[in-house]
Amino acid sequence: MSLQMVSTVSNSSLLQPGFSLLNFDGHVFFFGQKGWPKRSCPTGVFLLDIKQNELKMKPAFFSKDSCYLPPLRYPALCTLRSHARADEYQYIIHGGKTPNNDLSDKMYFMSLVSKTSKKMTFQCIEKDLGGDVPEARYGHTINVVHSRGKSMSVLFGGRSYTPLAQRTTEKWNSVVDCLPSVFLIDFEFGCCTSYILPELQDGLSFHVSIARDDTVYILGGHSLQNNTRSPNLYKLKIDLPLGSPAVTCTILPGGVSVSSAIVTQISGTEFVLVGGYHSDNQKRLVCNTIVLEDSKIEIVESVSPEWTPDIKHCRTWFGCDMGKGSVLLGIPGANKQLIPDANYFYILRCKGAEEDKEEESITQICSQTSSEDPGDSTPFEDSEEFCFSAEANGFDVDDADTYNEDDEEDESETGYWITCCASCNIDINTWVPFYSTELNKPAMILCSSGAGHWVHAQCMDLSETMLLRLSEANVKYFCNKHVDLNKGLQTPQKVVCLKKQPMKPLRKKKTMKLSKSTKRSFLRRLFE
Repeated sequence: MSLQMVSTVSNSSLLQPGFSLLNFDGHVFFFGQKGWPKRSCPTGVFLLDIKQNELKMKPAFFSKDSCYLPPLRYPALCTLRSHARADEYQYIIHGGKTPNNDLSDKMYFMSLVSKTSKKMTFQCIEKDLGGDVPEARYGHTINVVHSRGKSMSVLFGGRSYTPLAQRTTEKWNSVVDCLPSVFLIDFEFGCCTSYILPELQDGLSFHVSIARDDTVYILGGHSLQNNTRSPNLYKLKIDLPLGSPAVTCTILPGGVSVSSAIVTQISGTEFVLVGGYHSDNQKRLVCNTIVLEDSKIEIVESVSPEWTPDIKHCRTWFGCDMGKGSVLLGIPGANKQLIPDANYFYILRCKGAEEDKEEESITQICSQTSSEDPGDSTPFEDSEEFCFSAEANGFDVDDADTYNEDDEEDESETGYWITCCASCNIDINTWVPFYSTELNKPAMILCSSGAGHWVHAQCMDLSETMLLRLSEANVKYFCNKHVDLNKGLQTPQKVVCLKKQPMKPLRKKKTMKLSKSTKRSFLRRLFE
């Protein structure tokens, strides 16, 4: 084993305890930053570029048909490989904590859709779950098993908040162990089924799980209820016949009492167990080799690297599997660095350079560490142990330019971050998605007043239903400022009625009076 220190060049403050690593085509990606994503990387997913002992972070992008993926810390994740092509796979992400400390119960499928030397584009899809849906949690594990030509995911362990009915003012945000239920999740239909096994009595979190074919091995883990780290080694066997699945559990000897450990694969059947905690106030500096052959598992102590004095004397540490026998380790920088929240990072290589050329097996690894920030609790408590889990193929990356926020197109010119009205509260540094259709930019709508101008839908107090209706219908929209003016323009002007002059009564014509002799003369002429 060899241990080498690396220096962070860009965006180092994002590398805080609680992140995860994803690996696509030999490229390692960082996911789960502390805090909401900003304009420098709206997706919250970064490519880790490690060259000449320098670590640089470059933003990744999402396709237009992707859903919104919040920066989840301490989620459970594993890979799901395609049946058609073994080199095609996607990541399954479940649970985790949002920057608001809300727990997620959602499941996402994330895959790489396009790759160039300058840009990596992912597709993220949310999967709807039904049946016995697992409650929102973190610090758990998820693996994929294969049996009789079928595949399912196995979810176990984790922690969640105390139920609302049991909360008190003093312990409103306290966490408890999730019930020790095993969940089988069908990928095609999203149907979840829970199983209660008598061998699993206590809830576990921040444990290690390794899946091979139809078997999942669960090692270590911490129980909040008993404040113990389980020395047991559990073997879950899943049978997937045409009817209902069958799940059995066996307790095996030779386990390791540890929590928050990291597992990396060094060959098709060998793994290395690194780090973790023996107890609340003792780090675990011993490494173990795990060998899987046929249906057996063997755990033996192996040679540990020469830990540096900083690692030996630090209060906490964290890390994640980078794939191909490499682990990224971090220790708090405390007050030694000028950059706030900065950490020291090391790469631990568990095998030689010649062995790095070996192809990775389809065996899956999922290790969980604990959850909270170092400042939230006393040293070495499990709430300080950090969550890192990934299956990877390596960390060599193509040549690409380092991301520089100064080189980014000024989005204020595009209109997304303008001050649309007097009460506009959309800010590029604090904005979070409000509508389900939003990804990395706020939803906007055109006001048809005058030459037209764009306004934020959220600032106009538009509901999501109304926003979708306006986007689909061919109608004009007027913002809150111009809606009254529009009404005035559309309402016909009031016609002033002219007052009619009353008609004057007709005057009686004057009649002439004739004498009798004149009348006789007139009648005589009339009848002649």
